[in-house]
Amino acid sequence: MSDQLKAHFGDKLYRTVIPRNVRLAEAPSFGAPVMYYDKASNGSKAYLALAGELLRRHEGDTALAAAGAE
Repeated sequence: MSDQLKAHFGDKLYRTVIPRNVRLAEAPSFGAPVMYYDKASNGSKAYLALAGELLRRHEGDTALAAAGAE
């Protein structure tokens, strides 16, 4: 599946993979985001990695836009 996604979306696809994780599935049952429910779980770490990737990509896009505006 991920090869098909890569072929279709190319560089628009984020590299971070959110794994299936029991703690991610349990968190909503306890009425809490997984970061509060179990911040040390693999799912929590993956979401933090995705957030970092998103911020880095946004910063890169912002820098490119600023360079183009000059």
